[in-house]
Amino acid sequence: MTSTIEALEAQVKSLANEVRTLKDIESIRTLQKAYGYYLEHWMSQEIIDLFSDGPRVSLTLGAGTYSGKEGVKRYFNNVKPTHEFLHQIMQMADIIEIAPSGDTAFGRWYGFGATALPSDAGVRQSFFSGIYSCDYIKEDGVWKFETLRFDEFYNATPKDGWVKPERLAPHDPNAKSKCIPDIPRTIQSRYPAGYIVPFHFKHPVTGKMTTESAKNASLKNIK
Repeated sequence: MTSTIEALEAQVKSLANEVRTLKDIESIRTLQKAYGYYLEHWMSQEIIDLFSDGPRVSLTLGAGTYSGKEGVKRYFNNVKPTHEFLHQIMQMADIIEIAPSGDTAFGRWYGFGATALPSDAGVRQSFFSGIYSCDYIKEDGVWKFETLRFDEFYNATPKDGWVKPERLAPHDPNAKSKCIPDIPRTIQSRYPAGYIVPFHFKHPVTGKMTTESAKNASLKNIK
């Protein structure tokens, strides 16, 4: 009788852990997707509030890494959107792993979308895609970003854009942010670099490590 009760208690505990993990994953999905929605119209304060205040916080984009919560604020407050501004990135195809401790996690997402960036010369439009690699931390029961990294694969103008012809600006895929990063970028991920953003998980069927490290080692501009 005692062994039966112990087995049932173990089963209940296991199910409770599974439910907690599933709830954590859904909370992280909400966090990441909210980031995408806020980014569309560059709602800077809402975006900044998604990040932890901890010492490991960082934001890594095309130009490089912005360190700490202050670096995150400096980057997102650098843009003052107008009614012509659009920065739509869909957060898709997520794979999320919760750490055994239950208070940290890692996620990988595809980001695909379109931008319309006004300037004195007009509006620059483009389609682009890349990979998000994010560390998350649970603080006081709430999931937040600890690190967010976006490796862009391509950035190109559509054949027929949605911006009026008289407002089109010349496309410059190599345009750099005026906001200087704390750590310059050293990895070239844009097509046709061939760079594979490292996977944080093993192959789901074979259980083996994947081969991106060996492939990346053979590429140029990878440090």
